[in-house]
Amino acid sequence: MTSTMTSYRLITADLQRSLTRVAKEPMVQRESEYYLANIGKVKSIDEFMKDTKLYNYALKAYGLDDMAYAKAFIRKVLTEGVADKDSFANKLTDTRYREFAAAFDFEKYGAETTGRKEVRQPVVDSFVRLTLEMETGKDNDGTRLALYFARKAPSIKNPYEILGDKRLLKVFQTTFNIPAEVSRLDIDRQAKMIEEKLDLEDLQDPAKLEKLLTRFTAMYDIANPTTTAAPSVLLGGAPTIGISASILTTLQSFKLGGR
Repeated sequence: MTSTMTSYRLITADLQRSLTRVAKEPMVQRESEYYLANIGKVKSIDEFMKDTKLYNYALKAYGLDDMAYAKAFIRKVLTEGVADKDSFANKLTDTRYREFAAAFDFEKYGAETTGRKEVRQPVVDSFVRLTLEMETGKDNDGTRLALYFARKAPSIKNPYEILGDKRLLKVFQTTFNIPAEVSRLDIDRQAKMIEEKLDLEDLQDPAKLEKLLTRFTAMYDIANPTTTAAPSVLLGGAPTIGISASILTTLQSFKLGGR
């Protein structure tokens, strides 16, 4: 099986080509065409949620498709919008809800909401990207996590956003070899741990982000040896099963930015 590191690099080496391939898949193309042809006809939250195809498409574009059943919850997110700092979406740790409410901001724009460019091609582009990540995850969940983190990382402003997103947290814990049991600790202690291990400003730097994800994919393969052991590639050698204690120590002492 292809290692997580190799799989991630193959996809990101020509990301646009990968996205174009997904966009042309018959089912994706049909759903995108339906969305673009009909979203502008929607004038209210009720109409939006009543059209299951539009509703599900939009949720998937923001990674919220697993919440499609929770219509009362989603309705509250949309109804309160994002203008008020105390709105429902703004109080949720998971920023995906705030992003979703900001795009489909019926509270602010009313019937004009679906005529805005923000809910047209950008939503389609996001849907295609999420589909690519999901399809990738069927073969290698580590690659899916790496792609997800790469997409979300530039917008991360504080450690609580990582703690509030199980996928971001999984990448962080795997990268720094932190046991999942640490999640039982006080939330502020966990946040401090993230700040000690990771300079969030470095996530704005593509080179440093790539370095972080190289480490993540290596550590993911160590924890999931059936994907083959990619860490040996870091040393210029052929892939092998297992990793020496000295190499593992080097990986564990890694800090983004070389500090």
